Amino acid sequence: MSYVAVYPVASPDTPNKVLTHLDDIAATLAEHGVRFERWLPAPIEQGASDAQLIAAYQAQIDALGYARVEVLSVTGDAVQKDELRAQFLDERRYSEDDARFFIAGQGLFTLHIGDYVYAVRCEKNDLLVVPAGMAHWFDMGENPHFVALRLFNTAQGWVPELTGDEIARRFPGLDD
Repeated sequence: MSYVAVYPVASPDTPNKVLTHLDDIAATLAEHGVRFERWLPAPIEQGASDAQLIAAYQAQIDALGYARVEVLSVTGDAVQKDELRAQFLDERRYSEDDARFFIAGQGLFTLHIGDYVYAVRCEKNDLLVVPAGMAHWFDMGENPHFVALRLFNTAQGWVPELTGDEIARRFPGLDD
C-alpha cells in the first residue's frame, strides 16, 4: 500500500501522521511542489523489453514532457543490490526533477522539507516527481524488487549533489 508518513525532524521514531488515501497523499505532497499520482496499468507481457515497457506508457511520458526515460529494474537476487541500495541512501539534491514511475514492486522516497521528513512509499502504478533542488533519499530495501521508469529533464540526466547531512540514517527505511 502506498503511503506518506510525516515526521518532525526531531522525532524520527514517531510520525505525526500517516496517510494512505491517494487524494490525501497527493494533496499533502502537492503543498510542497511534489507530484504524486497513480496511473492506470498498461498491458505488459511477461519478459517485456525495456523498449516495450517504455512504449506501454509513452502517452503518459509524453504528457509529462521529459527529455529522456530509462528503465531501472532491481530484484533481490541482483548481484550488486547492496551497492546499488547504498548509493541512494544518502541525502541528495538534483539540479532537475527526480521523477519515477513504478511499473512493479515498491520503493521508499524520503523527502526532507524544512523541519519535516515525508516518507513516501511508492508501489506499482505510482508516479512521484520530486522537484529539482529538494533534499531526499531513496531506499529500495534489503531485498529489492521493483521496475521503474526514471524520467529526466535533460538528455544527460541528473547528477546528485550530496548534502553531507546524516539525517537519512536516523529515519526508518523501507524494511523498518
